[in-house]
Parts: sequence; C-alpha cells; structure tokens
Amino acid sequence: MAFASGAADIEFATGGNDEVVDITARVARAVSEFGLAEGIATVFVIGSTASVTTLEFEPGLETDIKEWLRGLAPAGGWQHDAAWSEANGQSHLRASIIGPSLTVPVGAGLPILGTWQQIVVIDHDVKPRRRRVVVQMIGEMAK
Repeated sequence: MAFASGAADIEFATGGNDEVVDITARVARAVSEFGLAEGIATVFVIGSTASVTTLEFEPGLETDIKEWLRGLAPAGGWQHDAAWSEANGQSHLRASIIGPSLTVPVGAGLPILGTWQQIVVIDHDVKPRRRRVVVQMIGEMAK
C-alpha cells in the first residue's frame, strides 16, 4: 500500500447559540473519497467560536451540553465584550474549553468510532454562521 496525505473541506450553515451539528457521515465520506485505508484523520473547525468533539448525538445530551457550557461561561460581563462590542465573549470561552480539533483513527477505510459516538461541531457564536471544517488525513491508501 502507498502512504499519502491530503485534506478535504466540509462546509455548512449553523444557527449559532451552541448548535450541535453531527458531521460523522461527512467525515466518513471525506475519508472514503480520499481513499484512506489505515491512518488518522484530524478534524479541525476554522474559527475561534466553534469546537469539535465526540458525543452521543441525541436530544437529551445535546440539551445537557448546552446547559453545561452556559453554566461554565454565561453570557455577558466579559472583557472581550467591552473591547470588541460583539457580546460573544462567552462564545470564545466555550470554544476554548472543548477545542477546535479532534484526531480520529481510520481503519478499513472508515473512522474508528464507538457505536454511540458521533463527531460533532458545536457553534458557540451568538449568530448564524457558515462553518468550514478541514479534515486532514494521513496514512496508507486503499488499493
């Protein structure tokens, strides 16, 4: 097998306000279309008010993570808000708690994930946005 690296972009619109977007199928499609058999895929969201993680994508946990993040970094009163007049200081803090990237192993041409584990982007900004996610892949290519 040949060793290679490459990247794919995933773009989508969100409503902001801690919206959780399941991108698992899109990451799997990127890996498949690239032809990666074994290796790793790093999933990175561009921007300082969004994050990437894995979780069980179901309504109860979606609500729980929003409430948890809002408890850790409530809206209002942040120095960023005073400096930039954007009222989204909490968005930056929430994104920094989770982080902008995730590395996922790839085996048999697919991301290796648990049964109830999905790859998600959380858009913490206070308004709708277009988001771009880069999937950077490296490893052995399929025949």
